[in-house]
Amino acid sequence: MQKISIIIPMFNESEHIQRTITSAINAAVTAGLDYQIIAVDNNSTDNSRELAEALGATVVFLPDLKIGGLRNAGAELATGDYLAFLDADIEVPSNWLISCLNQQENFDVIAHDCDTPLQAPWFARAWQKRSMSKTGQNRALEWLATPNLFLTRERFAASGGFNALLSSGEDKEFGLRLHRQGAKQISLAEPIALHWGYEKSWTEWFKKEFWRQSSHLQLFQKKPSLRLLRFPILCIAVTLCTMVAALSMLTGHFSSAGFFLLLSTVPAVVLAARQSNVLSNSTLTLKLSLLHWLRLHIGCAALLHSTFK
Repeated sequence: MQKISIIIPMFNESEHIQRTITSAINAAVTAGLDYQIIAVDNNSTDNSRELAEALGATVVFLPDLKIGGLRNAGAELATGDYLAFLDADIEVPSNWLISCLNQQENFDVIAHDCDTPLQAPWFARAWQKRSMSKTGQNRALEWLATPNLFLTRERFAASGGFNALLSSGEDKEFGLRLHRQGAKQISLAEPIALHWGYEKSWTEWFKKEFWRQSSHLQLFQKKPSLRLLRFPILCIAVTLCTMVAALSMLTGHFSSAGFFLLLSTVPAVVLAARQSNVLSNSTLTLKLSLLHWLRLHIGCAALLHSTFK
């Protein structure tokens, strides 16, 4: 019987960890795979460890590692033919691993689109939708996020693993490196995984986005490229436009203020239109436009923080 090692980094995930592990075990059993659950604990102060161990997980306590290092440490303990990296707040469907196995002939790395539960606030639901297929079709991509990620142990070993120095963005760096190595990657539109760790407040959303944008400088220093410069430059340009609009407003130049404020929204609208079906879901496009506009300003703040840190 083939075996899968499911690696779950966790930090104070008592609210979600049992749901995540239970769904992963159910998927492994449904697929007819032997399984190994490895929970890598990043210094939790709640009872996450006890809850994970109660479901048979091997828990490793590593308090000083960043997220990529946690995943690498779990992979070192893996004994399975396959590896799956799973966030501690993700509930996977019962046919999760069956669909991954079915894609193996044509793809090297496989993930499933994630949605939020219906009770999530509108901004959390809209923000999650941006990473999903807008046509309902599977998507071959250059990199995949790691809420759920499936590949062979050999492919992971050959890749060199995750960058253990990055505070965030390690999944993008890992996926782009796999892409350069010739790996084919696909995100499946069905079945959907559920992200239970959605942002419950605006404060939480702002904090998470600041953290997500905090590694752009590190990524660029590691491997400089025009591709990695695009988003930081966009963040700076949008923030400057907003600042000029505010200054124009304060000095009574209202037409200039309107022009620069409108100019600052253009990138956000373009990004939102790319990630939603404008004709059939204009409401989602408007919501994403606002969120992207805020995110671009957060990205500028994170870039300045990283520069002067």
